[in-house]
Amino acid sequence: MCMYQFKNGTQCQLEAQDKGLCFWHDPTIDKSGRLLTSELERIAQDGHCMEGFSLTRANLEGVNLVCHGKKEGYSLARADLYRANLKGAHLFHINLEEASLMKADCREANLHFANLKRVNLLGAKFEGAKIENIDWGEQLLHEEKGREARKEQRHSEANDFFEQAEEICRSLRKVSELQGLFELAGYFFYEEMIMRRYQMHKWSVQRGVSKMVDIFCGYGERPLRVILFSLFFIFICGLAYFVLGVADGGSLVAFDAAASARENIVSLFKSLYFSVVTFTTLGYGDLVPVGVSRLVAAVEAFAGSFTLALFVVVFVKKMTR
Repeated sequence: MCMYQFKNGTQCQLEAQDKGLCFWHDPTIDKSGRLLTSELERIAQDGHCMEGFSLTRANLEGVNLVCHGKKEGYSLARADLYRANLKGAHLFHINLEEASLMKADCREANLHFANLKRVNLLGAKFEGAKIENIDWGEQLLHEEKGREARKEQRHSEANDFFEQAEEICRSLRKVSELQGLFELAGYFFYEEMIMRRYQMHKWSVQRGVSKMVDIFCGYGERPLRVILFSLFFIFICGLAYFVLGVADGGSLVAFDAAASARENIVSLFKSLYFSVVTFTTLGYGDLVPVGVSRLVAAVEAFAGSFTLALFVVVFVKKMTR
Protein backbone atom coordinates (compact mmCIF):
# COMPACT_ATOMS: atom_id res chain seq x y z
CA MET A 1 0.00 0.00 0.00
CA CYS A 2 1.30 3.48 -0.93
CA MET A 3 0.05 6.53 0.95
CA TYR A 4 0.71 10.14 0.01
CA GLN A 5 -0.16 13.12 2.20
CA PHE A 6 -0.96 16.33 0.32
CA LYS A 7 -0.88 19.91 1.57
CA ASN A 8 -4.66 20.27 1.66
CA GLY A 9 -4.90 17.42 4.16
CA THR A 10 -6.34 14.83 1.77
CA GLN A 11 -4.79 11.43 1.41
CA CYS A 12 -4.43 9.45 -1.75
CA GLN A 13 -4.12 5.73 -1.01
CA LEU A 14 -2.87 3.80 -3.98
CA GLU A 15 -2.32 0.08 -4.39
CA ALA A 16 1.15 -0.58 -5.75
CA GLN A 17 -0.23 -3.17 -8.11
CA ASP A 18 -3.06 -0.88 -9.29
CA LYS A 19 -1.69 -0.16 -12.76
CA GLY A 20 1.60 1.07 -11.32
CA LEU A 21 0.31 4.39 -9.96
CA CYS A 22 3.00 4.49 -7.29
CA PHE A 23 5.48 4.96 -10.12
CA TRP A 24 3.97 8.37 -10.82
CA HIS A 25 4.23 9.56 -7.22
CA ASP A 26 7.69 8.23 -6.39
CA PRO A 27 10.28 11.06 -6.72
CA THR A 28 13.16 8.59 -6.48
CA ILE A 29 12.31 6.95 -9.82
CA ASP A 30 14.18 8.50 -12.73
CA LYS A 31 11.62 9.46 -15.36
CA SER A 32 13.99 11.35 -17.62
CA GLY A 33 14.33 10.18 -21.19
CA ARG A 34 11.13 8.16 -21.13
CA LEU A 35 8.20 9.10 -23.33
CA LEU A 36 5.30 8.94 -20.88
CA THR A 37 2.74 10.80 -22.97
CA SER A 38 0.36 7.94 -23.82
CA GLU A 39 0.59 6.42 -20.34
CA LEU A 40 -0.30 9.70 -18.62
CA GLU A 41 -3.18 10.26 -21.05
CA ARG A 42 -4.55 6.81 -20.23
CA ILE A 43 -4.36 7.45 -16.48
CA ALA A 44 -6.19 10.77 -16.92
CA GLN A 45 -8.92 9.20 -19.05
CA ASP A 46 -9.38 6.41 -16.51
CA GLY A 47 -10.19 9.05 -13.91
CA HIS A 48 -7.29 8.38 -11.56
CA CYS A 49 -6.06 11.07 -9.17
CA MET A 50 -3.01 12.79 -10.66
CA GLU A 51 -2.44 15.35 -7.95
CA GLY A 52 1.07 15.32 -6.54
CA PHE A 53 2.56 13.33 -9.42
CA SER A 54 6.36 13.46 -9.53
CA LEU A 55 7.17 14.10 -13.20
CA THR A 56 10.65 15.57 -12.92
CA ARG A 57 12.39 15.63 -16.32
CA ALA A 58 9.59 13.51 -17.81
CA ASN A 59 9.13 13.60 -21.57
CA LEU A 60 5.49 14.60 -22.06
CA GLU A 61 5.84 16.27 -25.43
CA GLY A 62 2.46 16.71 -27.12
CA VAL A 63 0.53 15.18 -24.23
CA ASN A 64 -3.24 15.70 -24.50
CA LEU A 65 -4.79 16.40 -21.11
CA VAL A 66 -7.92 18.17 -22.33
CA CYS A 67 -10.93 17.00 -20.34
CA HIS A 68 -13.59 17.01 -23.06
CA GLY A 69 -17.22 17.47 -22.12
CA LYS A 70 -16.56 18.78 -18.61
CA LYS A 71 -16.44 22.29 -17.15
CA GLU A 72 -13.26 21.59 -15.21
CA GLY A 73 -10.05 20.19 -16.63
CA TYR A 74 -7.78 17.51 -15.25
CA SER A 75 -5.89 18.30 -12.06
CA LEU A 76 -2.14 18.07 -11.66
CA ALA A 77 -2.18 20.23 -8.55
CA ARG A 78 1.04 20.07 -6.52
CA ALA A 79 2.71 18.00 -9.26
CA ASP A 80 6.46 18.31 -9.71
CA LEU A 81 7.20 19.08 -13.37
CA TYR A 82 10.75 20.30 -12.90
CA ARG A 83 12.48 20.36 -16.32
CA ALA A 84 9.61 18.34 -17.79
CA ASN A 85 9.17 18.42 -21.56
CA LEU A 86 5.68 19.81 -22.19
CA LYS A 87 6.41 21.17 -25.63
CA GLY A 88 3.24 21.29 -27.72
CA ALA A 89 1.16 19.87 -24.87
CA HIS A 90 -2.63 20.34 -24.90
CA LEU A 91 -3.38 21.59 -21.39
CA PHE A 92 -6.62 23.51 -21.89
CA HIS A 93 -8.24 24.26 -18.51
CA ILE A 94 -5.60 22.21 -16.66
CA ASN A 95 -5.33 22.71 -12.90
CA LEU A 96 -1.68 23.15 -11.92
CA GLU A 97 -2.23 24.97 -8.64
CA GLU A 98 0.83 24.81 -6.37
CA ALA A 99 2.69 22.69 -8.93
CA SER A 100 6.27 23.28 -10.03
CA LEU A 101 7.02 24.21 -13.63
CA MET A 102 10.54 25.28 -12.78
CA LYS A 103 12.63 25.19 -15.98
CA ALA A 104 9.88 23.21 -17.71
CA ASP A 105 9.65 23.43 -21.49
CA CYS A 106 6.12 24.69 -22.21
CA ARG A 107 6.87 26.08 -25.66
CA GLU A 108 3.92 25.96 -28.07
CA ALA A 109 1.71 24.41 -25.37
CA ASN A 110 -1.98 25.28 -25.13
CA LEU A 111 -2.55 26.70 -21.65
CA HIS A 112 -5.84 28.50 -22.27
CA PHE A 113 -7.79 28.94 -19.02
CA ALA A 114 -5.18 27.03 -17.02
CA ASN A 115 -4.98 27.47 -13.25
CA LEU A 116 -1.44 28.57 -12.41
CA LYS A 117 -2.02 29.88 -8.91
CA ARG A 118 1.05 29.61 -6.69
CA VAL A 119 3.01 27.77 -9.39
CA ASN A 120 6.80 27.88 -9.48
CA LEU A 121 7.43 29.45 -12.90
CA LEU A 122 11.12 30.22 -12.50
CA GLY A 123 12.97 29.44 -15.73
CA ALA A 124 9.90 28.00 -17.48
CA LYS A 125 9.83 28.46 -21.26
CA PHE A 126 6.57 29.78 -22.71
CA GLU A 127 7.66 30.91 -26.19
CA GLY A 128 4.82 30.28 -28.62
CA ALA A 129 2.52 28.95 -25.88
CA LYS A 130 -1.12 30.03 -25.72
CA ILE A 131 -1.32 31.90 -22.45
CA GLU A 132 -4.55 33.89 -22.79
CA ASN A 133 -7.03 33.78 -19.90
CA ILE A 134 -4.67 32.02 -17.53
CA ASP A 135 -5.47 32.39 -13.84
CA TRP A 136 -2.14 33.61 -12.42
CA GLY A 137 -3.56 34.27 -8.97
CA GLU A 138 -3.39 37.55 -7.08
CA GLN A 139 0.38 37.24 -6.72
CA LEU A 140 3.07 35.10 -8.27
CA LEU A 141 4.47 32.47 -5.93
CA HIS A 142 7.87 34.14 -5.61
CA GLU A 143 6.31 37.51 -4.89
CA GLU A 144 4.18 35.94 -2.17
CA LYS A 145 7.22 34.24 -0.63
CA GLY A 146 9.19 37.48 -0.85
CA ARG A 147 6.50 39.41 0.98
CA GLU A 148 6.37 36.74 3.69
CA ALA A 149 10.15 36.80 4.10
CA ARG A 150 10.19 40.60 4.27
CA LYS A 151 7.44 40.56 6.90
CA GLU A 152 9.57 38.20 8.98
CA GLN A 153 12.63 40.50 8.57
CA ARG A 154 14.49 37.97 6.39
CA HIS A 155 15.58 40.70 4.00
CA SER A 156 18.28 38.84 2.08
CA GLU A 157 15.92 35.95 1.36
CA ALA A 158 13.15 38.39 0.44
CA ASN A 159 15.40 40.13 -2.10
CA ASP A 160 16.23 36.78 -3.69
CA PHE A 161 12.53 35.98 -4.10
CA PHE A 162 11.79 39.44 -5.50
CA GLU A 163 14.67 39.12 -7.96
CA GLN A 164 13.32 35.76 -9.13
CA ALA A 165 9.80 37.21 -9.39
CA GLU A 166 11.20 40.05 -11.52
CA GLU A 167 12.87 37.51 -13.81
CA ILE A 168 9.61 35.57 -14.20
CA CYS A 169 7.62 38.73 -14.97
CA ARG A 170 10.21 39.88 -17.51
CA SER A 171 10.09 36.53 -19.29
CA LEU A 172 6.27 36.48 -19.39
CA ARG A 173 6.20 40.10 -20.56
CA LYS A 174 8.44 39.31 -23.52
CA VAL A 175 6.37 36.25 -24.44
CA SER A 176 3.16 38.31 -24.25
CA GLU A 177 4.60 41.07 -26.43
CA LEU A 178 5.67 38.59 -29.10
CA GLN A 179 2.11 37.22 -29.22
CA GLY A 180 0.51 40.67 -29.35
CA LEU A 181 -1.04 40.25 -25.89
CA PHE A 182 -0.25 43.81 -24.92
CA GLU A 183 -2.65 44.07 -21.98
CA LEU A 184 -1.03 41.01 -20.43
CA ALA A 185 2.41 42.37 -21.29
CA GLY A 186 1.50 45.62 -19.55
CA TYR A 187 0.42 43.73 -16.43
CA PHE A 188 3.69 41.81 -16.23
CA PHE A 189 5.71 44.96 -16.95
CA TYR A 190 3.96 46.66 -14.02
CA GLU A 191 4.68 43.66 -11.76
CA GLU A 192 8.28 43.56 -12.99
CA MET A 193 8.82 47.19 -11.97
CA ILE A 194 7.28 46.61 -8.54
CA MET A 195 9.54 43.60 -7.93
CA ARG A 196 12.53 45.72 -8.96
CA ARG A 197 11.48 48.45 -6.53
CA TYR A 198 11.18 45.99 -3.66
CA GLN A 199 14.85 45.09 -4.10
CA MET A 200 15.94 48.70 -3.50
CA HIS A 201 16.84 50.02 -0.07
CA LYS A 202 13.69 50.99 1.76
CA TRP A 203 14.63 54.63 2.33
CA SER A 204 16.69 55.23 -0.82
CA VAL A 205 15.94 58.11 -3.19
CA GLN A 206 15.77 55.64 -6.08
CA ARG A 207 13.01 53.67 -4.38
CA GLY A 208 11.16 56.86 -3.48
CA VAL A 209 11.23 58.05 -7.10
CA SER A 210 10.05 54.63 -8.28
CA LYS A 211 7.18 54.73 -5.81
CA MET A 212 6.15 58.19 -6.98
CA VAL A 213 6.11 57.03 -10.61
CA ASP A 214 3.91 54.12 -9.53
CA ILE A 215 1.52 56.44 -7.70
CA PHE A 216 1.31 58.92 -10.56
CA CYS A 217 0.90 56.57 -13.52
CA GLY A 218 1.58 52.95 -12.55
CA TYR A 219 4.85 52.94 -14.52
CA GLY A 220 2.98 54.07 -17.61
CA GLU A 221 0.39 51.30 -17.39
CA ARG A 222 -2.31 53.09 -15.35
CA PRO A 223 -3.49 56.27 -17.17
CA LEU A 224 -6.49 56.48 -14.86
CA ARG A 225 -4.11 57.23 -11.99
CA VAL A 226 -2.92 60.35 -13.81
CA ILE A 227 -6.51 61.55 -14.12
CA LEU A 228 -7.33 60.79 -10.48
CA PHE A 229 -4.15 62.50 -9.29
CA SER A 230 -5.00 65.55 -11.41
CA LEU A 231 -8.51 65.80 -9.99
CA PHE A 232 -7.24 65.34 -6.45
CA PHE A 233 -4.52 67.97 -6.87
CA ILE A 234 -6.94 70.45 -8.44
CA PHE A 235 -9.37 69.97 -5.56
CA ILE A 236 -6.68 70.40 -2.87
CA CYS A 237 -5.32 73.54 -4.50
CA GLY A 238 -8.87 74.84 -4.92
CA LEU A 239 -9.41 74.47 -1.17
CA ALA A 240 -6.12 76.28 -0.57
CA TYR A 241 -7.26 79.20 -2.73
CA PHE A 242 -10.59 79.20 -0.91
CA VAL A 243 -8.78 79.58 2.41
CA LEU A 244 -5.98 81.92 1.28
CA GLY A 245 -8.01 83.94 -1.21
CA VAL A 246 -7.68 85.07 -4.84
CA ALA A 247 -8.46 88.48 -6.28
CA ASP A 248 -11.50 88.97 -8.51
CA GLY A 249 -11.23 92.54 -9.74
CA GLY A 250 -11.41 94.69 -6.62
CA SER A 251 -12.83 91.99 -4.34
CA LEU A 252 -11.32 88.98 -2.56
CA VAL A 253 -12.68 85.53 -3.23
CA ALA A 254 -12.18 83.51 -0.05
CA PHE A 255 -13.97 81.87 2.83
CA ASP A 256 -15.76 84.41 5.00
CA ALA A 257 -17.31 83.28 8.28
CA ALA A 258 -19.56 86.34 8.26
CA ALA A 259 -20.89 85.60 4.78
CA SER A 260 -23.88 83.40 3.99
CA ALA A 261 -23.56 79.75 3.04
CA ARG A 262 -24.59 80.59 -0.53
CA GLU A 263 -21.85 83.23 -0.85
CA ASN A 264 -19.23 80.84 0.51
CA ILE A 265 -20.32 78.10 -1.92
CA VAL A 266 -20.00 80.57 -4.82
CA SER A 267 -16.51 81.50 -3.58
CA LEU A 268 -15.58 77.81 -3.33
CA PHE A 269 -16.62 77.16 -6.93
CA LYS A 270 -14.70 80.21 -8.09
CA SER A 271 -11.62 78.90 -6.25
CA LEU A 272 -12.01 75.51 -7.91
CA TYR A 273 -12.41 77.19 -11.28
CA PHE A 274 -9.21 79.14 -10.70
CA SER A 275 -7.47 75.90 -9.71
CA VAL A 276 -8.55 74.25 -12.98
CA VAL A 277 -7.31 77.08 -15.21
CA THR A 278 -4.05 77.24 -13.24
CA PHE A 279 -3.46 73.50 -13.41
CA THR A 280 -4.09 73.46 -17.16
CA THR A 281 -1.93 76.62 -17.53
CA LEU A 282 -4.73 78.47 -19.37
CA GLY A 283 -4.45 81.61 -17.24
CA TYR A 284 -7.47 83.62 -18.37
CA GLY A 285 -6.57 86.46 -16.00
CA ASP A 286 -10.09 86.99 -14.60
CA LEU A 287 -8.90 85.74 -11.19
CA VAL A 288 -5.46 86.55 -9.79
CA PRO A 289 -3.58 84.90 -6.87
CA VAL A 290 -2.60 87.14 -3.98
CA GLY A 291 -0.22 86.66 -1.09
CA VAL A 292 0.61 83.02 -0.31
CA SER A 293 -1.81 81.95 -3.07
CA ARG A 294 0.88 82.93 -5.58
CA LEU A 295 3.17 80.19 -4.27
CA VAL A 296 0.34 77.64 -4.47
CA ALA A 297 -0.44 78.78 -8.02
CA ALA A 298 3.20 78.46 -9.09
CA VAL A 299 3.47 74.92 -7.73
CA GLU A 300 0.14 73.93 -9.28
CA ALA A 301 1.06 75.35 -12.69
CA PHE A 302 4.33 73.41 -12.72
CA ALA A 303 2.64 70.18 -11.54
CA GLY A 304 -0.14 70.68 -14.08
CA SER A 305 2.15 71.09 -17.08
CA PHE A 306 4.15 68.02 -16.00
CA THR A 307 1.05 65.89 -15.31
CA LEU A 308 -0.66 66.77 -18.60
CA ALA A 309 2.47 65.83 -20.53
CA LEU A 310 2.69 62.60 -18.54
CA PHE A 311 -0.93 61.75 -19.32
CA VAL A 312 -0.33 62.22 -23.06
CA VAL A 313 2.68 59.88 -22.94
CA VAL A 314 0.84 57.20 -20.94
CA PHE A 315 -2.33 57.46 -23.01
CA VAL A 316 -0.48 57.26 -26.32
CA LYS A 317 1.53 54.28 -25.02
CA LYS A 318 -1.66 52.40 -24.19
CA MET A 319 -3.52 53.33 -27.38
CA THR A 320 -0.71 52.56 -29.84
CA ARG A 321 -0.30 48.95 -28.73
